[in-house]
Amino acid sequence: MNIIKTVAVTCLLGGLSFSALAAKEVTKEDVQKMNLQKIGTVNTTAETTSPMDAKRELSKMADEKGGKYFLVVAGREHGRFSATADVYK
Repeated sequence: MNIIKTVAVTCLLGGLSFSALAAKEVTKEDVQKMNLQKIGTVNTTAETTSPMDAKRELSKMADEKGGKYFLVVAGREHGRFSATADVYK
């Protein structure tokens, strides 16, 4: 029983730490209000099966690029989903 509790706590803390580090999606208004600086653009491949998967991938890519925020600027559905986002810090 202690092993199950340990695994559950570890998973919970791992999920919290990922969300704490993940780049956050913003709107155009947020970009202007927060005076964010654009540092690049990221694109997902057509491998994601839902819009949420595409956003999660964009967030991960924005993190890797050094960004704290991303703004989805284009999305496409063609049996699968792909998207493009501007990355900001």
